[in-house]
Amino acid sequence: MDDYVVHIVDDEEPVRNSLGFLLGTIGFSVEMHASATGYLAGAPYKGKTCLVTDLRMPDMSGVDLLEKLNERGCMVPAVVITGHGDVPMAVAAMKAGAVDFIEKPFEDDLLIEAIKHAASQFDEIPVQGDGVEALRERLSALSERERQVLSGVVAGQPNKTIANELAISPRTVEVHRANIMAKMQARNLPGLVRMIMALDTAF
Repeated sequence: MDDYVVHIVDDEEPVRNSLGFLLGTIGFSVEMHASATGYLAGAPYKGKTCLVTDLRMPDMSGVDLLEKLNERGCMVPAVVITGHGDVPMAVAAMKAGAVDFIEKPFEDDLLIEAIKHAASQFDEIPVQGDGVEALRERLSALSERERQVLSGVVAGQPNKTIANELAISPRTVEVHRANIMAKMQARNLPGLVRMIMALDTAF
């Protein structure tokens, strides 16, 4: 990671400073940007770089930023930070090339591992072959109701909304969510979403 520069793009100065301090203290080279527009204007995506960007920003969203990079042919491994209820936008960001997304609030170690994972993407092979087959087997183990709940979860719906649509209690939705996470062997929501995207499965 000594060869990589981590670029932090966030419109909130306290957040930028906090993330910059955290990453700097553990040895990352860090550059901070107050807007996606400013980041793009400086062309800082040349060479070995990683991007940490907020999803919702006033001048340009994290999704728009990744799409702009794609238009320029810039393969920048990116970690997107999202707030509660941003799952559909986060999925769009991953389709635009984001390596990972992290929900607020998050532990420092989670961000650090996500950045390391993003930097390693230049050398990694996407999930394919046996990996996809294993995911398909896990998905096939879900009941019909669990698949219905999974559809709502990946769409970013809160438990109450899923419960209303399926005419079940929010508590039952929580039980189904726990079963889904266990059967899919997902450690967290971003991991679950990555699995579904790897399968390119429509519900």
